[in-house]
Amino acid sequence: MGFRLSKIYTRTGDKGETGLGDGRRVPKDHPRIEAIGEVDTLNSQLGVLLAGLAEASLACPGLEEIIEVLAPCQHRLFDLGGELAMPVYQALNSEQIEQLESAIDRWNEELGPLENFILPGGSLLIAQAHVCRSLARSAERRCQQLNAVEPLQGVGLAYINRLSDLLFVAARLVAKRQGVAEVLWAAASKPQG
Repeated sequence: MGFRLSKIYTRTGDKGETGLGDGRRVPKDHPRIEAIGEVDTLNSQLGVLLAGLAEASLACPGLEEIIEVLAPCQHRLFDLGGELAMPVYQALNSEQIEQLESAIDRWNEELGPLENFILPGGSLLIAQAHVCRSLARSAERRCQQLNAVEPLQGVGLAYINRLSDLLFVAARLVAKRQGVAEVLWAAASKPQG
């Protein structure tokens, strides 16, 4: 990818359109741009999570492994954004999905079975991991909406789906390694009478 921005503002989008890598111009609310935006939002929030994990790992070295697994995901999300911006470009492959699945399996083995519904909370890091998980689901929905009108090639949909699973398990693992109790869902009381 040889093209780099030398100027941040171009004024070409001032009338509500933006350019894709294939030269097409589309409205800024086009499903493809919505998908790119959701992936970008997820990537930004994942950066917040990684920064928090890096800071907390000074006191809790067990978080370093989570950083090692999640840090490459930022790059893969950027790759996915590239695939969305340039429809013929393919960067992701099934090996990256297998890497996520391997981490999920390894971490789930440490965690054991989930016996209750859990809520996002317990610590800022746990909550932030859940923010990322929910944004991954949102990005997946936007990609599915795009796929319905312009079928997507490659494994991007599977990658984003598996990433949301990984982030759920990561949130649980952060809780375990920080020694913080997960916040368990308490059902509402049954109405009387």
